[in-house]
Parts: sequence; C-alpha cells; structure tokens
Amino acid sequence: MKRKSGILLPIFSLPGKYGIGGFTKEAYRFVDFLVKAGQSYWQILPIGPTSYGDSPYQSFSTFAGNPYFIDLDELKAQGLLTARELRELPEVAKEHAIDYEMLYHSRYKLLKKAYRRRNPEDSEYRRFLDENEDWLKDYALFMAIKDANGGVSFTRWDERLRKREAEALRDFEAEHPEEIGFYCFLQYHFFRQWYQLKQYANEHGISIIGDIPIYVAADSADTWSRPELFQMDEEGHLTAVAGCPPDGFAAKGQLWGNPLYRWENHEKDHFSWWTERIRACSRLYDVIRIDHFRGFDQYYSIPATDETAERGHWEDGPGIRLFEALSENLGELDIIAEDLGYMTDSVRQLVRDTGFPNMKVLEFAFDGRDSSTAGVKEAENEYLPFNYHQNCVAYTGTHDNETLLGWLHSISPAEQHYVKEYLGLPQRTALGKLVDPLIRLVHSSVADLAIIPLQDYLGLDNRARTNRPSTIGTNWMWRVDKKDLNASLAKRIRALSGIYGRI
Repeated sequence: MKRKSGILLPIFSLPGKYGIGGFTKEAYRFVDFLVKAGQSYWQILPIGPTSYGDSPYQSFSTFAGNPYFIDLDELKAQGLLTARELRELPEVAKEHAIDYEMLYHSRYKLLKKAYRRRNPEDSEYRRFLDENEDWLKDYALFMAIKDANGGVSFTRWDERLRKREAEALRDFEAEHPEEIGFYCFLQYHFFRQWYQLKQYANEHGISIIGDIPIYVAADSADTWSRPELFQMDEEGHLTAVAGCPPDGFAAKGQLWGNPLYRWENHEKDHFSWWTERIRACSRLYDVIRIDHFRGFDQYYSIPATDETAERGHWEDGPGIRLFEALSENLGELDIIAEDLGYMTDSVRQLVRDTGFPNMKVLEFAFDGRDSSTAGVKEAENEYLPFNYHQNCVAYTGTHDNETLLGWLHSISPAEQHYVKEYLGLPQRTALGKLVDPLIRLVHSSVADLAIIPLQDYLGLDNRARTNRPSTIGTNWMWRVDKKDLNASLAKRIRALSGIYGRI
C-alpha cells in the first residue's frame, strides 16, 4: 500500500433527490470531488439489503445488494419507469436525514412497476441469473417466502419451508414465480449500476474500500440456507449470539444479536463459504475492510436468551487457519483488519501473521473510555501518532465514533487539556479550533493510508454522527448536502494531502 489518503462516506449518505444516496449522478460527482481533492480512496460501509433497524451490518444476505441504492433515473432512461411515477414519489421531509419507513412503503411499489415492464429475455439479464445462481436463487426465494409470510423471521414459517424440504420449495417456486423473479430483477440492476460506478471511480484513479461485517444477520438467507454453519438449533433459533463486553462506552456491553459461527464445520470443508464470500467482495471492492477482526482470534459469546452482554465469555476462533485457506484458494488479498476493541497479544500476533494493515483511530489516543486503551499509560497508547507504524490505516474516527467535533465536546476536561497540550496549542483554544489540527495529525503520521470521515472535514457535530452503537432510532440517517462538496473544500483537502506526500 502506497502513501495515500481517502474519505469515508457511506453510499446512503450521498446527496440526491429520492430520499437516500445511491448510484446516481451524485455518486459520480462525488468521485469527481475526490479526484479534485487529490484523494485515492473512497471508503464505504456495507452495501447489502438492510433489515430491521436499517443497519448495513444487519443484512438479509451477505451476497446481495441494497435495492434502495438503485438509480431510479437510470430505470426511467431504460423505459422501466415514467417521469410521472418519479414525480409522484413522496417528498423528502428532511434533506439531511433518511426516512427509512417512507422508503420501505414507497420504493418497492415503484420498483415492482419497473419489474413488470422488464424484458425477461434480455440476454444480459439471463447471463446474470446464470452467473449468480449459487447465492441468488436462495436469496430471492428467501425474500419471496418472507413477503408471503408478512415479513416475519424464517423461524416462524411453516416447518416444511423453514427446514427447506425439497417438495415444499418446489411448490412455492411454482406458485410464486413473479415474486421470486422480482428479487432477481432488483439484484441485476443493483450490480449492473454498482459495477458501472466502480469502473468510473477506478478509471479516475479512485479505489473503493468496501466494508464487510464479520457476522451475518440472524434472519437472513445465509442462516436459512446454511444452518449447519451457525450456532443454531434445529428450529433455527440461535443458541448463542455475538457482541462485546462492557466498557466505558457501554456499561452493559453491546448485544449485537448476530449468530456465531460453528467454526469446526467451516474448517471441515476448507472454509469454502468464507472463500466464496471474500471472492464476491473482491469483485465488488478494490480493498476489503473486515469489521471486528479480533473475532477471528477470539469471539465474545453471549447466551441467546440474555438481554445484555454482561454474562458473555470469550471463545477461540479459527485464527490464522482461515486466512491460510483464503490465501490458498484466492491468492493475495487486499484486506484491512479492523482490530479495534479489547486488544490482546494474540490478536496483535494474528494481524502480524496475516500481514494485513490494521487500524489506528486518533480519538482513542486521548479517550480513556475505549477498551483498546484500558490501563495503558499515555505515552504507550498505540493510537498516539508517534506510536503508529507504516503498515496501518489511520482515521480520526470511524462510522461508530462521534464526529471529531462532537467527541471533543464529550471527553473530560483533563482529556481536552491533553489534546491541546499534544497539539502544542494554548489551553484557551476553542474546541472547534482543534478539528483541523487533529485531521492534520492523521495526515502527517507515518501511516500508509489516512482516511477521514467527510463529517470531520466539514467540522460537523454529533448531529451528523453515522451510528451510535447499542442504540436504535437515529442511526444510518445522515446525508451530506451537495453544496458542501464544493471547490473550496476540495482545494483545502488537496493541499493537506499534498503537503504530507499523499498525492
């Protein structure tokens, strides 16, 4: 990895007129903005179809794409939608916030109109179905059965469908071909548009850093189609769930609720499911960031019936064996290891053994609440820039952190004092005046790659925060105003990247 820089901005946070960011002209304009700003990377969050809670880390499939990102104007250009139908879409109430309920009730109705106008004999479409049959058939069937059952979890379906009895599945397919075909149609247009956008980015010197969660969602095509790979009983109910133990940010820990893997079953077939997952991601992205990398060394297991993460315990993961298998099956991989939280010597050793760059988050350098730095002396804190090494990716914060400005206001007076002292600024310096020097600190570090969330370049407070872990209601909603992606900001970012040799 060469010395470069990039910006973190989820697809859903792009500007646009249809209520959520997507593969629209605004996405191409953002690529142009990155080029003007002298950037080399665009980091995004997972782009799978979201389920309850709208989190990109809780998806109905680890292989499918989010239909909300499909460019409706492109469908209109293909004659699949009309201008009148687009005008009749509900108006966006809040320019900077996504209304997922509105999207759910309006977007699928519109996309079904496009589906009814499709050309089922389109050779490109037929080829897509054939090339993706290994995951697409199960996903489309899963979603169609879910719709037929009012959206309830597959654990509440008729037993014959829940347990995938061959005759029951054949009967359902025969009775619901259009419903199944609709979900195949959505995936075709999602991937067609995504690869066009990615090609445009790559041709303009921008590489895409994609993000994949270590775990899948409990109610997903993945768990329904391959239950033997997860810690579930015969009825599909989880026996243990994923999460994190209590720390300074969450007194009762984080209860994610994702199913844990039966690693012994993955290892029996040489990690074939993981091989196909990473193979698919390697087509989608130029670089893959794997969330919660420490879970491959040890993972936190919580009884499925518990309401908090307090009674969980650590269990051993597959460790280096998984990555040796991936390397053997797929060759050299461009992966970033998100190794944050509850660091141990064995996690550090696993990252070193893989050779993957790990992550450094500047906010953790000064914030005693983070579990990664618990009990560490100030000068020994590995997130302080003078402790960075070259093979890492440095951030001011991630999607799970406060914005830089919001964080500065939330830390203790003693920690604020330390930040100013570290920056060599007078103690009377206003907190808002610390944002740019902290961004500069990341750029000036020895880290090969510096990634800054767009909100920090804009100097926004926590109203623009992407996610607050362990909460629901206001997450994954923030969107940037297109007027903020202006020449002045691009010039400022370009100068910063240039002075520190990142262009």
